[in-house]
Amino acid sequence: MHIAEGYLPPAHAAAWGVAAAPFVVHGVRALTREVRSNPESTLLLGASGAFTFVLSALKLPSVTGSCSHPTGTGLGAILFRPPIMAVLGTITLLFQALLLAHGGLTTLGANAFSMAIVGPWAGYGTYRLLRRFGAPLMVAVFFGAFVADLSTYCVTSVQLALAFPDPGSGVPGALAKFGGIFAVTQIPLAVSEGLLTVLVMRLLTQSSKGELTRLGVLDRPRAERPEEVAAR
Repeated sequence: MHIAEGYLPPAHAAAWGVAAAPFVVHGVRALTREVRSNPESTLLLGASGAFTFVLSALKLPSVTGSCSHPTGTGLGAILFRPPIMAVLGTITLLFQALLLAHGGLTTLGANAFSMAIVGPWAGYGTYRLLRRFGAPLMVAVFFGAFVADLSTYCVTSVQLALAFPDPGSGVPGALAKFGGIFAVTQIPLAVSEGLLTVLVMRLLTQSSKGELTRLGVLDRPRAERPEEVAAR
């Protein structure tokens, strides 16, 4: 999802920046409300951002000759919802562009749209859908993180196909090519990220149970029945 600096045509880079901007602005407002209303969540917010930064900074070679990265956005999306993850993900990408030469400033909008916006929304939607149909928490967490990772690379493939259509088969042909390079080879990493996110969530359920309950990740304890209280 780290499209390199200067790789996209200027018009495409600008268009993706415009598309990403409203989500980031909305996320800044959501993040401000969260910090003001619940200052105790600052530590968990920082941990979610650090998780994204560390995982998405890893560069792992793929069988197609490119390199792949986990994204780490599923965890933050599940904990704090996608709008806040849009801000954390964009900040992560900005620091990586400036400090690690991953991605770039001209491609920040495109990278943010795929990793910080579409990925978290797709992952969170999957998580909520599975929970609504009664899936266990950790199953929903796994598939939420899996989809957040994989959908990021699917969107990156679309972005590159639109920018560089195949001379013979156009955008569909380019999408098949870029999808084979980025999306298909990302599946093992998406599985690994899903398992790692489950492990982290298990640790959080032990160390931050109250915070996860407030955030709605864990169910609140059922109130005791009046007759049970009276019988004591």
